[in-house]
Amino acid sequence: MKPDKSARQGKIMAALETSPSLRVAELAQTLGVSTETIRRDLDQMTSAGLLNRTYGGAVRPLHSEPTVAERHTMFVTERQRIARATLPLLRDARVLILGSGSTTVHVAHEIAAKLKDLMVITHSFGVAAALSANPTIKTLLLPGEYHAGEGTLLGGHTIAFLQDLYADCTILGASGLSEEGPTDALPESAAVYSTMAARAARSVVVADHSKFNRLFTARYADWRRIGHLVTDQAPEGAMATQLQLSGTQVVLG
Repeated sequence: MKPDKSARQGKIMAALETSPSLRVAELAQTLGVSTETIRRDLDQMTSAGLLNRTYGGAVRPLHSEPTVAERHTMFVTERQRIARATLPLLRDARVLILGSGSTTVHVAHEIAAKLKDLMVITHSFGVAAALSANPTIKTLLLPGEYHAGEGTLLGGHTIAFLQDLYADCTILGASGLSEEGPTDALPESAAVYSTMAARAARSVVVADHSKFNRLFTARYADWRRIGHLVTDQAPEGAMATQLQLSGTQVVLG
């Protein structure tokens, strides 16, 4: 017997506890209902503040962003494509700044595999570990207070150290993207990202489509400061309009 709506939505909430990202097709198959039924459920649950809709699925609500370890299991294929599409933007760079996050770790793996003779400045342990596979890349790990949930170093020491550095390009992730710009769930992270963007000749944001039209606590830049957005689906609506007006080029992976 198919579960009624209440039971079905309860199962969806239970699934979000173990898998912070859900797909419509997979939910429909698991619960034995049509994809249209699942989409209606997700729309109702979004209106109730229980989750957030994405293209093709749903994620946890804004106040409970997954940890970086959980995010590493989400949208892996999309993030790999984004990382590969980012590499051509870095061909002429000799000094890079990489922010923290699961997508930037994918970028770091691509850099380690395909580029050489670089200096990379980062505050992310995951990024530093990925780069260690390439002995021609010199990694400068920034100082700061360790944030275990993000695997990164943050705070005043991080920002002060960055003020004396300069790079050809900064590559940053984001918790959310909207017409106002990229945002982060942690104000401490946003403060570091803002400084990173200011210390490079150009800045690139790398983020998958699940971040579209999601607004978090702290904006770290407006789109005029971002040269490229590398993503896996073309933005639409107000965000797409603002990207065009700001001169931010969208690169699809």
